[in-house]
Amino acid sequence: MSLRLTVDFLLYDWLGAQALSERERFAEHSRETFDAVLDICERIAREKYAPFNRLVDIQEPQFDGEKVILPQATKDAWDAYAASGMLSAAQDYDVGGMQLPYTVEAAGNAFFAMASVSIGAGMLTVGNANLLMAHGSALQREVFALNEFNGRFSGTMCLSEPQAGSSLSDVATRAVPDGEGFEADPLGPRYRLRGNKMWISAGEHELTENIIHLVLAKIPGPDGKLPPGVKGLSLFVVPKKLVDTDGRLTGVRNDVALAGLNHKCGWRGTTNTLLNFGEGKFPVLGEGMGLGLDGQGAGAIGYLVGEPGKGLGYMFHMMNEARIGVGMAATMLGMAGYHASLDYAKNRPQGRPMGASGKDPTQPQVRIIEHADVKRMLLAQKAYCEGALALELYCARLVDEQHTGAPEAADDARLLLEVLTPIAKSWPSEWCLEANSLAIQIHGGYGYTRDFPVEQYWRDNRLNMIHEGTHGIQAMDLLARKVLMENGKGLKLLAAHMQGTIDRALQVPELAREAKDLAQALQQVGAATQAAWATGEPTEALANAVPYMQAFGHTVLAWIWLDVALVATRAAAAPAQQGRLAACRYFFRYELPKIGAWLQVVSNRDMTCTELAEDAF
Repeated sequence: MSLRLTVDFLLYDWLGAQALSERERFAEHSRETFDAVLDICERIAREKYAPFNRLVDIQEPQFDGEKVILPQATKDAWDAYAASGMLSAAQDYDVGGMQLPYTVEAAGNAFFAMASVSIGAGMLTVGNANLLMAHGSALQREVFALNEFNGRFSGTMCLSEPQAGSSLSDVATRAVPDGEGFEADPLGPRYRLRGNKMWISAGEHELTENIIHLVLAKIPGPDGKLPPGVKGLSLFVVPKKLVDTDGRLTGVRNDVALAGLNHKCGWRGTTNTLLNFGEGKFPVLGEGMGLGLDGQGAGAIGYLVGEPGKGLGYMFHMMNEARIGVGMAATMLGMAGYHASLDYAKNRPQGRPMGASGKDPTQPQVRIIEHADVKRMLLAQKAYCEGALALELYCARLVDEQHTGAPEAADDARLLLEVLTPIAKSWPSEWCLEANSLAIQIHGGYGYTRDFPVEQYWRDNRLNMIHEGTHGIQAMDLLARKVLMENGKGLKLLAAHMQGTIDRALQVPELAREAKDLAQALQQVGAATQAAWATGEPTEALANAVPYMQAFGHTVLAWIWLDVALVATRAAAAPAQQGRLAACRYFFRYELPKIGAWLQVVSNRDMTCTELAEDAF
């Protein structure tokens, strides 16, 4: 079954996205316009992305001392994506957007992620611009964000540093006021930044006229020391090339220098960089500028976004979007491997059927899809990937509800998103990676070679468990914050939605068993959550945060599959319907039982890992 048929089913039959056109913001749209967007995305992905997925993996980014060199296909793909309007798909008409529901935007972007995730489709650029639209000044929105939406500029997010990694309280990049009158710069209070940022995706390239870095840094206190902790972080717009108040390039290069390219296991089509801010390689002196940190122009020019000390809160606006985007990328890499291994299994002859007296070597070979274990591996992939896609689109639908729904529904959507975001990022990153591993297994020895694409899909996907907050960080966010926030209101709301699905499924005979199993799983998760925090000691509660997240995620995916299956049972009998119901059964019978082992160590607050002495390893 094609990806488009799956997307259409989830988007329209399950989520009812066409009904969004009844809302004022989307009134000029209809299913026809939504389909037209999907058609365009599918075509561009097929023509400009998929044929070059292997090329960008082999021809890694190179730095010639002056600029980064990428294959021409990368530039062609960026230009086609920008021309499609997808960078500004959800923006207002009056700023050049299409006012599309985010649900449709996310569905459209799924085609690009499956075709070639490492060529990229502007996820960070859109997130960067959205942040500025929410928290930047009017001129920052006009000069930087709108030029990102039209594709002239691209964007990054610069958080991590070589010595700090995910520990943002240890950020050491400094930002000091740039001379007299710094606060009066029309683009925002002007500072000079000095520091290093590591793992910056798309941090240097020639795809766009300019690159707009959003940089977390600390403003020293009166004693010259940096404030401790994350509350001292401020956010700055640091363009690669300086611009005027009309967004025109001034011809002055900002003091941002590429220190090196990181050569990763996968995602090789996207540059990954170490950037030096303010080292003096590109000194900036000019009218209205200070002398710089060394009196000779060193220090990258950065414009403060919002208020000092609130940078991390602003950055989370971008990070949460990026986490859902990473979940979608992981999902579609898994889906690409599933489709590739399904095609291989249908065409690869090997082995013979087992009869009462064993295998008959005189009989012709069968295709490997006729073997039970290959069917198991294919069905596992289908359950992981189509379930994950449903989850990501459901979260996208919640975004639309939060922004355009009635007040009570909008607040419910906000709470559900808070609880589900760690799952939307982490679950596909783990289990769609497992799908990629199964795709390699189905190919046998060939899967481990570059003659087939599945090894690349695995390499590309392995990054996503690290991308935008590691697995462990997501788990602690879930168990330490999200299930407890507002006195557990979000968790209770999610449980109520699950119970609603359970109640409906109990009325459908072929789904009653699954409904009872989900009810039991929900009770187990609730009990484990209480047991984890029974002593009130965070060290004990969080010792097994990752197993908790695995069990929580599996329960969420079981709910998603049961909800999808309720719609599938009402559809006309067809192979697609049979496949969805089989994937649902597989998940409940092969996957959901795993939560017992995960939750046991959570409930017992098992300290085996935490208490082991360092020298015992």
